[in-house]
Amino acid sequence: MNNSNLQKAAEILGEVREKAPLVHCITNYVTINDCANILLSYGASPAMCEAYDEVFDFVKLSSALYINLGTFVKEQEQAAILASTSAKIHNVPVVLDPVACAAVPKKIQIINRIFQVGKIDVIKGNIGEIKFLAGQSSNVKGVDSLDNGEGALESCIALSHKYNCVVAATGEKDFITDGKNSAIIENGTKMLTKVTGAGCMLGALCGATCGADQDKFTATVTAILSMNIAGEEAFKKATSPGSFRVKLIDCIYELSEEKLREGTKITWK
Repeated sequence: MNNSNLQKAAEILGEVREKAPLVHCITNYVTINDCANILLSYGASPAMCEAYDEVFDFVKLSSALYINLGTFVKEQEQAAILASTSAKIHNVPVVLDPVACAAVPKKIQIINRIFQVGKIDVIKGNIGEIKFLAGQSSNVKGVDSLDNGEGALESCIALSHKYNCVVAATGEKDFITDGKNSAIIENGTKMLTKVTGAGCMLGALCGATCGADQDKFTATVTAILSMNIAGEEAFKKATSPGSFRVKLIDCIYELSEEKLREGTKITWK
């Protein structure tokens, strides 16, 4: 284990609490409230701003932009493209969650348009979505990945090189890379798959960490470690999905740099 990398990841958690980054979220309606609450509990400031007439100027005020393609309606699509353009102009980091891109061709059109006129610093998706974007065969069912993770890191690296950004693929193991440095995280609990929006909440946390620190690779690692370790702690206190969802928010709030360092199961490559 690279202790300096882990120490940096823990410090980014502290930076989030110190700086309270403003995370501008254009996300799906199923989990918008969960994303807002988990950001607040993490120490960040959420803004769920998606009106086309407002997003360009609002991005200028933000620490990061989080775009989630889950339930995109036309105004969200137009707003996300305009917001990403503003982010490029004003050098605001952008996190993209390409929800259901392997199942809905329209999502790919939106992603391509964002890259044409804006920018993306981090792509965070499940393993099936990431493998699909990397041009590999993937096993998905709607918004869910049924992929076993074989070849996931290689797909992340290929996609990172293709788009020159950090890529994270989540599943039973989580794979993160910037094309040169990589990490494999084995923290977490299957209970995270029993509540709606765990992946969306994680994407929002990636916005918080990337808004707090310029090291987007380590920032993404920090967000994933935070979610997974909080999930493990929540599972100790809850035996069903309903109570787990509440405890997850509590455990994100209670997460410390020490807990993040001590509870980590990570391999650096």
